[in-house]
Amino acid sequence: MQLTFLGATMGVTGSSFLLETDGKKILIDCGMFQGSKIVSAMNRRPFAFNPGELDCVLLSHAHIDHSGLLPRLCKLGFKGPIYSTRGTIELCSIMLPDSAYIQEFDAEIQNRKGKRIGRPPVEPLYSVADAQECLKQFRPLEYEMDFKLSANTRVRFLDAGHILGSSMLEIQATENGEDAKFLFSGDLGRPNQPIIQDPSLVKSADFVIVESTYGDRDHSEIDWEKRLAEIINETVERNGNVIIPAFAVGRTQIMLYYISRLFKAGRIPDVPVIIDSPLAIAATDIFRRNTQYYDLESRAILKEEDRGPLELPQLEFSRTSDESKSINFRTSPAIIISASGMADAGRILHHLKHNLWRKESSILFVGFQAEGSLGRRLVDGAKKVRIMGEEIGVRAQIHNLDGLSAHADRGDIVYWLSCFEPKPATVFLVHGEVASAQALSGMITEKLAIQSYIPHYGDVAVFHGRHWELPAGLRIQSVEPAVAQLQEVFSELDTAWLEAKQKLEEMVAAKSDRVPAVLNRLDKVRKFARKALSDL
Repeated sequence: MQLTFLGATMGVTGSSFLLETDGKKILIDCGMFQGSKIVSAMNRRPFAFNPGELDCVLLSHAHIDHSGLLPRLCKLGFKGPIYSTRGTIELCSIMLPDSAYIQEFDAEIQNRKGKRIGRPPVEPLYSVADAQECLKQFRPLEYEMDFKLSANTRVRFLDAGHILGSSMLEIQATENGEDAKFLFSGDLGRPNQPIIQDPSLVKSADFVIVESTYGDRDHSEIDWEKRLAEIINETVERNGNVIIPAFAVGRTQIMLYYISRLFKAGRIPDVPVIIDSPLAIAATDIFRRNTQYYDLESRAILKEEDRGPLELPQLEFSRTSDESKSINFRTSPAIIISASGMADAGRILHHLKHNLWRKESSILFVGFQAEGSLGRRLVDGAKKVRIMGEEIGVRAQIHNLDGLSAHADRGDIVYWLSCFEPKPATVFLVHGEVASAQALSGMITEKLAIQSYIPHYGDVAVFHGRHWELPAGLRIQSVEPAVAQLQEVFSELDTAWLEAKQKLEEMVAAKSDRVPAVLNRLDKVRKFARKALSDL
């Protein structure tokens, strides 16, 4: 049996793994690569396998970096079942068509611009119709249910505690008389997260494929409700808006839960709470309906109070574009929750454009901010940013409550792994930037004495019972997403250097007396670059 790593390697998007055992080809997740243009371009490459030869797909959860290429997979020939929980199916029923709409819209914009300069037309990755067809192939499975994929392969979905319906995937396989149990964590949630239940504690697996998004840090342990109340109260006193970039599924509902608790307790004022995202509105409705996934606390709220944990009397939904635009003409404070969570696209850009320059307002980040994203630049202290072609000065208060993340931190992951009896033979670290994965690998070795490995894109691991190897001839030759992103930065630096070089040559040609000053400055640049790179 063998496992091919086809995404979420040394990066946090594009989750996809191909398990081949007993003549079956099983794809675990089929996620979209998200981030820079060169990383996003990986979505257009041919699949590393024939989609028509897959027997099934096992989907851990609905987030687009795990599910977003499923419509393309089906469009290119996959006809088999896609197994997931009912909660994941409901969320995918809104998220995949929404993703398709974005693909169509982006292609239309590119073609409009390209036509004027003679570029060939661009096709969307998939259409809304493709997404709707793909949804017909979904099949529901319940948590803890044993399901046979074949005579020698069975699967169980376990609660990952990340978002509604999110799953770990336990696969027990037998081939040539050798047994191996694999556990794919998907996105592992945090214990004691609101609304949904905690991640399942698993007792045994030979090989664990686990995320490492926060593998190099622990979430801050502070009173989050108290801090959130302080931010809201201080901003309202300044007559500003609280702008919360949040992913439509998961983060939006968690923020609504906390704000509802604070309001009911009288700890924040009665100001409008606006959900400005059609997708987030639809997802919130799904969260409200699927109470079977709630934890004991949320079920108690449903039973004892006159409204559920996601209800607020001052809650407003902004569905249309005109309603969204009108928000920025309000004169009184409001709490505005809008997508996307990393502030790279969507309606949130308009709200940032109207509030970043206002010292009265606050921007509150409540999830992971990937390298290169607008959210990451703001969290890192950028003083100016460019939004929709316009340079905006940053005067608003920037807050980052990363402890509210739906991802387990390194302590959570190490504790979760410590519950395995016996220990796994190997832990494969995926879905994390290189530094995070490396830090977690060291901690797993130190604390648990378990072997770990950080896969490269295209690695093919071959398993014999509890032993495995990476035969050199099997690896898929392709550019690692992390390397591709580095190459893009090199390209940008090359372009900037050539432009600067040309300007300097033109300047000294016109004013030769400037040569000493230019040489002095270049010497400083050279020394700084050498020191900065040597520190790596």
